[in-house]
Amino acid sequence: MDSLGRVNAEIVDCFKCPRLVAWREKVAAEKRAAFRDEEYWGRPVPGFGDPHASLLIVGLAPAAHGGNRTGRVFTGDRSGDWLYGALYRAGYANQPTSVHADDGLELKGAYVAAAVRCAPPDNKPTPAEREMCLPYLERELALLVDVRVIVVLGQFAYDVMARMLGVRPKPKFGHGVEVPVPNAERTIVCSFHPSQQNTFTGKLTEEMFDAVFRQARVMTSMKR
Repeated sequence: MDSLGRVNAEIVDCFKCPRLVAWREKVAAEKRAAFRDEEYWGRPVPGFGDPHASLLIVGLAPAAHGGNRTGRVFTGDRSGDWLYGALYRAGYANQPTSVHADDGLELKGAYVAAAVRCAPPDNKPTPAEREMCLPYLERELALLVDVRVIVVLGQFAYDVMARMLGVRPKPKFGHGVEVPVPNAERTIVCSFHPSQQNTFTGKLTEEMFDAVFRQARVMTSMKR
């Protein structure tokens, strides 16, 4: 039988996309000056969280010097600071920080994954790379049987999830937009990605981000 442990093990051992393999290993070898004394993970990054989660968060891909360095999704970069801070304030995380994989962070009721599991050059996976990774996310979703709300971080993750779940027609992406999943007791909730491009410009504020997870908390409570 399939399991999250099996999926994660297969993700970590994946070498299916030559361009992504070359890039993740190049970044891990060259490193950023601030992390020159650290050993980079340099491999695909598996999902992380509670196997009984009612909330699934899906991002685009690991950051070159975030998840690709630490080995845990949304860990060790500013986007992760925003995400886990919001999850902490919403009661899904035991601490608001995500520094490294052994920092004691635990999630309760939430699971975090990505549409693509390797850090891509310029944060832009190709369509072929996206399709190659898709089965991992499909298997995770099948195993996370208690998930009722899926928060997608950005247009890329929204497009992946909407297509995977058969959302037709697909409503326009927008922060806080709710999209019911056909023939399932699940709802997609859209959020701007907590990238520096969005947070530094004020396109995404802390209050806006917190509102999404308050929304998710209310929705999962109602669906139980």
